[in-house]
Amino acid sequence: SHPLLCPPGIKCGGVLSAPSGNFSSPNFPGLYPYETECTWLIVVAEGSSVLLSFSHFELEYHDTCAYDYLQVYNGAARDRGNLLGTFCGHSPPPPFSSAWHVMAVVFRSDRHVAKHGFAAAYRKDACGGQLTGLSGEITSPRYPESYPNDAECRWSIGGASGGGPLTLVFADFQMEGGQGCGFDYVALFDGPTVAAPGLGRYCGSARPPRTVSSTPHLLIVFKSDFNIGGRGFKAHFYSAGECQEVFTTVKGNFSSPQYPNFYPNNLKCQWSIQLPPGYRVKVFFLDMELEGRSSLTGGCDYDHLSAFDGGTEKGTLLGRWCGRESLAPVTSRSNRLLLVLHTDRNTAKRGFSISYVGVVPMNVSCTRTDFHIQIPVQSLAQLERSRIYLGTPSCAAQVVGRNFKIHTRFDTCGTESQRRNNTSVIVSTLYIDFSVGDQEDIHQYEVQCEPKKKEASVTLIAGPDPSRLSQAENLVDAQKWEGEAIDAREIKSQDTSDIVFISICILAGLLMVIAVVGLVLL
Repeated sequence: SHPLLCPPGIKCGGVLSAPSGNFSSPNFPGLYPYETECTWLIVVAEGSSVLLSFSHFELEYHDTCAYDYLQVYNGAARDRGNLLGTFCGHSPPPPFSSAWHVMAVVFRSDRHVAKHGFAAAYRKDACGGQLTGLSGEITSPRYPESYPNDAECRWSIGGASGGGPLTLVFADFQMEGGQGCGFDYVALFDGPTVAAPGLGRYCGSARPPRTVSSTPHLLIVFKSDFNIGGRGFKAHFYSAGECQEVFTTVKGNFSSPQYPNFYPNNLKCQWSIQLPPGYRVKVFFLDMELEGRSSLTGGCDYDHLSAFDGGTEKGTLLGRWCGRESLAPVTSRSNRLLLVLHTDRNTAKRGFSISYVGVVPMNVSCTRTDFHIQIPVQSLAQLERSRIYLGTPSCAAQVVGRNFKIHTRFDTCGTESQRRNNTSVIVSTLYIDFSVGDQEDIHQYEVQCEPKKKEASVTLIAGPDPSRLSQAENLVDAQKWEGEAIDAREIKSQDTSDIVFISICILAGLLMVIAVVGLVLL
C-alpha cells in the first residue's frame, strides 16, 4: 500500500485559546497519515485549569508506545517533567485536568500501520478539577485578585502512576478570618473525598503548614460565603514520596524523585541528615544532571541543589549547584546537613544520586614510636569497645574517662612501614564495626604517621559504598575536631620515646668521649 501522506493545508496542531473547543488527529475519522507529528498547545485564562477528555481513541499498539503515540503534557510540550502520560492502542486516556492554565498534546505516527486516530474536547475550568500530574500549582479563582463570593471549588489530586504520598505547600494565603473558620476557608482531606480524614481547615492570613498525605490522594476544598473576601491562595503540590526525608544513620544514600528518570517540575525537596554530636557529614555526588545555568546571569537560577550547614536553610550555604557537573565531596562543619532541591515549572533532567557518611570525630597523633587515637564515647555510644580496634581485634580500644583510647607501638597491631612520596611513613587500619545481626557494616580508616615530623593523618578507606568512590577521601583533619580536646599534658607524659631516644644519644656521646680520653692517656 502507498503511504498516506499529510495532504497540503490539512490542520495539524496549533494554539487553542478559546475557553472550550475540539480537535482531532488529521483525517479523522479516516486513517491518519504516516510520518506525521502534530502539537496542540491549549492556553486558557491564568488561574484556570484545562479539562481534557477523549471521545474516540485508536492508535497502532505497542507495549511501550514506541511507534504511534499521543502524549499529554501538564504545561509546555517536550518537557519530560511535565509529561502526564504516553498513550497508544485502543484504550483512551483518562480525563485530564492541567495543574495550571497551559496543556499540550502531541500526536506522532511512524511510517507503518495507520489507524483512525482520536477525537478530543477541552474546556476551561476556573475552579477545581481532577489533577493527575506528579506536580502542579493551584490557585483560588481570580488569584491574585480578590476571589468571588459564594464560590466552592474542589481539587482532587492523585492517580498518577507510581505516585506516593502527596505534599502540599502554600506559597501565599489571605482569606477572611473568623472563629472556627466558618465563613471562608480551605479544608484538606487525606483521600479523594470529604469522607476521608481531615488534614486541616484554614482561614485568615496565616499560611497553612506544609501538609503531607498518607495516601496517594488529597482533596482540597475552597469555600467562600456571601461577603468579605481576600486575595485567596496559591499552593503547589508534588507526588514524590522520596522528596522529604530525614536520615539519622551513620551512612546512607538517596536520589532525586524518579531518578534516573526525569524529576517532576515545581518541586521543593529536602533531605536532612542528622547525626550524633561531634560527627561531621561528608556528602559524595555520585551522579548529577540538573537544568543548566542561566545564560543571562551565569547563575543557577532555575533548577538547583543547595547544601546548608546546621540543618536549616538559615545555616551557612556550603554550595549551590546545577547543570551537569562532577562535584568534589562536601563536608559539614556540624553534625547536621540539609540538602534542598528546587525545580521550576519547565525543563526537567535526570537528577542526582548522592551518598553520605558520618565522619567519626577522632583525634589521632603519633610520636616516633607510638600511635595515640582518641574518640569521644558519646559519638559511638551504642558500640562496645571491642568494636573499635587498630589492625586486629586484639588491639581494641580502652575506655578512659569519656573517650575510647588506643595507645599502641608501631611494631604491633598490623602496623607496617611504607615509603610514600619519598618519605618513610607508618601505616595501620582503624576498624569501627557498626554491624547489626547479619548486616555487616565496618568502616575502615587508614591511620598514617610520619615519625620524623610526628605528624598523623586519617583517611576513610571503606565507608559509603566504596565501589562507587573513585578514590579515598581525607575525612578527618587530624587534631581539628570540635569534640573533647585531648589533654596535652597526658600526651607529653606518655611520650617517653623522645626522652629515651635523646638519653641514648647523650649516653653514646659520653662513652665516645671516655673512649677518646682513654686512648690519649694510653
